Amino acid sequence: MNKLLIAALVGTLATTSMIVTTDAFAATTDAATTPKATAKRPAPAKRLIKRKPTTEAAAAAKTDPIPEGSEKWSCKEGLAFYLKGDMKRDAVVTVHWAQKDYRLPRQDTTTGADRFHDLATGMDLVVIPTKAMLFSDKDESRLADECVTQAMATGAPAPTQSNALIKDVK
Repeated sequence: MNKLLIAALVGTLATTSMIVTTDAFAATTDAATTPKATAKRPAPAKRLIKRKPTTEAAAAAKTDPIPEGSEKWSCKEGLAFYLKGDMKRDAVVTVHWAQKDYRLPRQDTTTGADRFHDLATGMDLVVIPTKAMLFSDKDESRLADECVTQAMATGAPAPTQSNALIKDVK
């Protein structure tokens, strides 16, 4: 009796699945042969989140402007950063790099180089008499190398604290 019941159940399932698959096959071939009507989707009544216009003015507003009174430091590979502040006396200078401003406090060194480093952002500026270098602690890379001001390009030393002390001693 059990075997008969199982056989009837299997037969019913097989027949049902055949009917369903033939109907599905007929529906797909029918849809493929008939041309589709190009119905336009109705426009939404209201936007829940309004899009902001992507204009150049809006893009420029998102970036920090170069601080007024900054000096350009041109680096190799066409890179540059802007430095605001007097390295001879200021405890904090502002470096404008990659469209952002970084406030870097002075760090004491024993080598005579001027070093400005911010632990929070990982930006590190090291200035020696012949050039400046900009580092990032986050990815342990040198962002810019052999950076000079326009005056340094003509042969003047970097405007560092150690150079100011040497001039005062003479």
